[in-house]
Amino acid sequence: MTASGTPRQRSGTAGQLGRSAALTLIAGTVGGAALLAGEVLLARNRRYAQPELGLALRSVVGRTGAPVLRLVLLGDSSALGVGVNRVEDTVGGQLARLLADGTGPTSGNLAGEGHRLVHLSSVGVSGSRATDLATQVARALLGERPDVAVILIGANDVTALRRPGETAAYLGAAVRRLRNAGVEVVVGTCPDLGAVRAIAQPLRQVTGLLGRRTARAQSRAVLAAGGVAVDLAAETGPVFRADAGTLCHDGYHPSADGYRVWAHALLPAVAEAAAVTRQH
Repeated sequence: MTASGTPRQRSGTAGQLGRSAALTLIAGTVGGAALLAGEVLLARNRRYAQPELGLALRSVVGRTGAPVLRLVLLGDSSALGVGVNRVEDTVGGQLARLLADGTGPTSGNLAGEGHRLVHLSSVGVSGSRATDLATQVARALLGERPDVAVILIGANDVTALRRPGETAAYLGAAVRRLRNAGVEVVVGTCPDLGAVRAIAQPLRQVTGLLGRRTARAQSRAVLAAGGVAVDLAAETGPVFRADAGTLCHDGYHPSADGYRVWAHALLPAVAEAAAVTRQH
């Protein structure tokens, strides 16, 4: 098809089309930004599960006489088990049971081999970000030194739009302090926020992408500080996306099933760390 009309007419038509396309693009961008802003407001005003005041994450799991393993959790609400109301349903409680039973790649599941008497505790605080880890590390090192520390952090840094490199640096510093104190450290990096049903699309997709960036920065910082990083998004994200039952009633925090999925993802690294402490 050939263009018709005078050069001036054709130029005017092209200009009108260009302006129309530009206005459409601007409107789409503004509309998209408004939609995201509205979804952020809705997400922030939702009613989320709160820490159970009666759920003191401090218990002893295992058979008397077995070698003692002191396991401490640091981090945000997931380190406290927000979303469940029994210690045994938290990620820490489920890890403690698996370790006490001698379940893991280093145990061989032989009679008496790998069984531990796990002293479980948590210094995590709901809503924490990486900047809060310094205080938690100080609390974790009070009294008897823990053997293994599991850190779960990152989601609140993402929702607060913190820079991945900055938050990873705080995490790396916390890992380094624990390692210098002789504690084995396993970090569960930022989980798959693209699976969180409390956040609507397209904000959920954006949050998921930001979470992946944070997780990659976390992994680099943890390894550089001498810890072990477990990519929770890669290891468990597909399960959380497929099964709504892995989240509790608020669609944000894990349920008992969700924490179980996390515990099994963390178990190989935690069992390996526990085996190292047993050799000392």
